[in-house]
Amino acid sequence: MTHPLPQSVLFCCDHNAVRSPMAEGIMKKFYGQGTYVQSVGVQNDMEIDGFSIAVCHELGVELSRHRSRSFDEMEEWGEDLSSFDLVVALSPASQARAMELTRFYHLEVEFWPTLDPTGLGETREAKLESYRATRDQIITRLTDRWGAAQGNT
Repeated sequence: MTHPLPQSVLFCCDHNAVRSPMAEGIMKKFYGQGTYVQSVGVQNDMEIDGFSIAVCHELGVELSRHRSRSFDEMEEWGEDLSSFDLVVALSPASQARAMELTRFYHLEVEFWPTLDPTGLGETREAKLESYRATRDQIITRLTDRWGAAQGNT
């Protein structure tokens, strides 16, 4: 059963370098500009991952301009978690941090356990396969939650 699109959604993972930027980019591509979509990590200690850029590019999703940021930086930049309708955590650490930060708000946090493809695969092609698996897992979650992609694909 699909749900209506939220006004705003925040995806989070460990570093905002692989899973959450993929989810942010794919959601924007699939559902357009009607929903405000952002992503953050528990930490910001990595740049956007090149394999993430590559596998999303296969779908026409542009991630190369993504700048990684953490929960703390998001708040420093004046964006408050309470301004989001939904927080989607893609890793256990980000779920824990989101729950800790949202305990003062009536805010929905969903946990979508998502494969971390970093460190998997020996060859470039094997690594790309791992990242595609993560990308496809995110796509399945998105379409299960909000239905088929609309328009811009």
